Amino acid sequence: MRLRPPLTPLIAALPSTVPFVGPEAQERDRGRPFRARIGANESSFGPSPRVIARMESVARDQWMYCDPDNFDLKQAAAAHLGVGAENVVVGEGIDGLLSLVARMYVAPGDAVVTSLGAYPTFNFHVAGVGGRLVAVPYENDRESLDDLLAAVVREKAPLVYLSNPDNPMGSWWEAAEIIRFIEALPETTMLVLDEAYGELGPASALPPIDVSRPNVVRMRTFSKAYGLAGIRCGYAVAEPQVIRDFEKIRNHYGVSRMAQIAGVEALADRAFLESVVTRVAAGRRRIAAIAEANGLKPLPSATNFVTIDCGSDGAFALKVLQGLLSRDVFIRKPMAPGLDRCIRVSVGLDHELDIFAEELPGALAAARGN
Repeated sequence: MRLRPPLTPLIAALPSTVPFVGPEAQERDRGRPFRARIGANESSFGPSPRVIARMESVARDQWMYCDPDNFDLKQAAAAHLGVGAENVVVGEGIDGLLSLVARMYVAPGDAVVTSLGAYPTFNFHVAGVGGRLVAVPYENDRESLDDLLAAVVREKAPLVYLSNPDNPMGSWWEAAEIIRFIEALPETTMLVLDEAYGELGPASALPPIDVSRPNVVRMRTFSKAYGLAGIRCGYAVAEPQVIRDFEKIRNHYGVSRMAQIAGVEALADRAFLESVVTRVAAGRRRIAAIAEANGLKPLPSATNFVTIDCGSDGAFALKVLQGLLSRDVFIRKPMAPGLDRCIRVSVGLDHELDIFAEELPGALAAARGN
């Protein structure tokens, strides 16, 4: 028997898991494609025509490495938010930036506070550096600011995660409440404020950008409202020294030339973004109406999805999800206790929501054993 190089004890102790099973993997297992892909909170509306045209025009230039400084995109993101370029770091989507934050602030054994059922990829990265997750239950389908704060203080946590608007429930806090939470945090605790859905919710949910605080990192992405999930590009905004600390460990060639160019163009096309926000709002209303027509309760949403209370327990909601999957409709659901009574449906194109409307009654009947 051959020997093999040993893993570090930390990595050896980790399970081989993937936070999400992608629709592509499910399609391979099923042997057929989904008819409606409305489960991953992507934007079926895609990127703006201006972005597409720009990407097409630079396709032949992809033989060149990307700019490791991300200069143009940093400048564009800084101008977009009214901060300096020294306040911006670009990464491979929010997922890539979360990995860096975990490495920067979490030592093995440190407590890290998040909400029970919140974005699982954050948990994945915390486990990867040996952090100890402390999960706080949701309260009334929202992340509990008071309980998160209490856990941070109790555990002396160096890092806390909060998404606003929230995934997987679609809920949100108004800016004043977020500011209250930030001001109450210990100065030695870094807050990751995930604003992936920030463009899609009410403006009143986003506090003014304050880059003077050294314990807040706010993250944005091109994967949602901008329709560019496939290019893996996002950025974080923080106090200058925090950004310099990112520079110590980030993958300087991790964001492709195409992604950088697409991001600049996407930020410039404000009209297209506004049109997507309008279409997403209409899609949320359509999903809510479909849910209500089937006796289900849609929860208020500030995102590009609607979480639907199926009116029973997690086992029943799982049967509804499985029934929709078997009918070629890809959706997802929360899995944490208390949230698992729900399914989650992303806004899609009209024909995708037509399919959802057609197939939901059958999936519900099957789940009820009718």
